[in-house]
Amino acid sequence: MKEIVFIRHAKSSWKYDVSDRERPLKKRGINDSHLVSSNFKQFNFTPDAIFTSPAVRARKTCKIFTNNLNISNYDIKIKEDIYDFGGNRLINFIKSLDNNLNNIMIFGHNHALTSIVNTFGSKYIDNVPTSGLIHLRFDIDNWIDIKKGITVLTVFPRDLK
Repeated sequence: MKEIVFIRHAKSSWKYDVSDRERPLKKRGINDSHLVSSNFKQFNFTPDAIFTSPAVRARKTCKIFTNNLNISNYDIKIKEDIYDFGGNRLINFIKSLDNNLNNIMIFGHNHALTSIVNTFGSKYIDNVPTSGLIHLRFDIDNWIDIKKGITVLTVFPRDLK
């Protein structure tokens, strides 16, 4: 059994003249990340590994979640393949994961996340919103064999307001 919790980065700001990778979070994004992560805490998910895109908005979202979930002592791995908007690089990254890892968290981007959770989950999601969380479970032993799984949970900011 393998499980992935996908989190789309929080709402970012376009106010600053910085590259896409350097865009900071908006106040709303920070608040929404606190809201979703505080709600998710009740599910007691313990990741074996945490991976994030190198983009500032993804890394900052990851930091909020790990702090609120009391898992901030994890070695968070920054992976270039998660800075993906189509999904193919991210899928290949997942397929290459160490099979000793059973429960992982990934902080990434759209359209990749919406595409992946619709390809591999059991519930159609029109659009994964910023700070949105989707938990998928797979009946597999090896990541390379990833196939259709079950959408265990979705937590979106709009559902908590």
